[in-house]
Amino acid sequence: MNKTKDFYTAKDLSDTLGVNIMTIYRYIGAKKLKAYKIGKEFRIGKSDFEAFLKKVSTK
Repeated sequence: MNKTKDFYTAKDLSDTLGVNIMTIYRYIGAKKLKAYKIGKEFRIGKSDFEAFLKKVSTK
């Protein structure tokens, strides 16, 4: 992800985090990750993704 984006797809995030795309869909379904469904794809806002990372980071 070289470009700065305002929104990411579930595939973008699965590649970035190194997890299966189904894991991203589970986070969305469990309301742990806020997403918008546009057509058949989910879009995750950059600020929502950053908030998610802060929530799940280890301390």
